[in-house]
Amino acid sequence: MTTNPRRAIGFTTELVAGAVALRSWTVALQTPPTEFYPRFGPLPAVVGVVGQPDTWDVVGYTRTLRLSDGGTVVETITHSEPGVFFAYDLSEFTGLLGRLVSGGRAEWTFTPAGPGGSDASGGPGGSSPHSESATTNIRWQYRFFPLRGRAFIVRAIVGLFWAPYMRRVLGTIVETIEARGSRPHD
Repeated sequence: MTTNPRRAIGFTTELVAGAVALRSWTVALQTPPTEFYPRFGPLPAVVGVVGQPDTWDVVGYTRTLRLSDGGTVVETITHSEPGVFFAYDLSEFTGLLGRLVSGGRAEWTFTPAGPGGSDASGGPGGSSPHSESATTNIRWQYRFFPLRGRAFIVRAIVGLFWAPYMRRVLGTIVETIEARGSRPHD
């Protein structure tokens, strides 16, 4: 996989969730991806997962996502710090993306935003990721590594579809975190 950061094309979005960082991390990353990633314009939905370990939190674990357009992509965890940071590489794209990119990378950062609310910059507070009453700033960064001669197309897809898709998906994830926040064993 080509991962030259100078060639990467990506987008970053962030929102504040009304839950502690560890709860936010757990819901965002342990919920099956089929629940959060629908079809959006030409972007396919995640319709299945093959090889999913019992938990999705150990460096080196891999799984294959099946997409609604018949394509697949392999995700491999590269960093995992519960309640703080999570990253995975994407490789072996098939379908449309397989003709456009050599791979990708996703990074999730969970920053305590303080008790009782804050803005997306992290705001006041500084609560522990494990404190009982807090909000969490969730930052999701996604980068694609275009194949030679495909950067223009990848940039257009990211700008027109991927960026609004990420905002929508993260909104759904935050709603789910907050809905499950009062249920102790989700």
